Amino acid sequence: MASEQELSDFLKSVEKRAFKRSLYHVRNEESALDIVQDSMMKLSEHYGDKPANELPMLFHRILSNCTLDWFRRQKTHNALFSHLSDFEKPGDEGGEFDLLEAWAGPDNGERAQSAEDLARRGQTLRDIEIEIQQLPARQREAFLMRYWEEMDVAETAAAMGCSEGSVKTHCFRAVQALSKALKAKGIEL
Repeated sequence: MASEQELSDFLKSVEKRAFKRSLYHVRNEESALDIVQDSMMKLSEHYGDKPANELPMLFHRILSNCTLDWFRRQKTHNALFSHLSDFEKPGDEGGEFDLLEAWAGPDNGERAQSAEDLARRGQTLRDIEIEIQQLPARQREAFLMRYWEEMDVAETAAAMGCSEGSVKTHCFRAVQALSKALKAKGIEL
């Protein structure tokens, strides 16, 4: 059984990555925060008594399910209500927050050698994030779990509720698509 401190430490360790993963899926900062918070609450309430080594798999499964629930609610909401933004003209400026525009640059003490380097790195990061967002949902989910969350194939399969072969296929296709798209933009990683 995980102690309160182990549970707390685990939640602190996954907080930022879970938010980024949710943001890639829902493309809305507030909704991503809500999804992560709901996932953390469900883990604490329902699975806080599980061994600490099971927490990552359980959390990622809960996060995936909360994200799917969000999409279901959005589909229902959109079917029932119209948004005022549906009535804006194409040239109107919306008041939506754009994470990429607000990105302040590298942190953790990293320093660009020049403004040109900083601009180039920022543009490369934006291009990569845009291409990740363009991936199909299952490919994006597998890619983020494997390469962002650094989960192994078995953990990813358990969290996604599919076979290990499916995870490998989704990851392979995601890497191929990203490689092709980034190469077309002149980005070599």
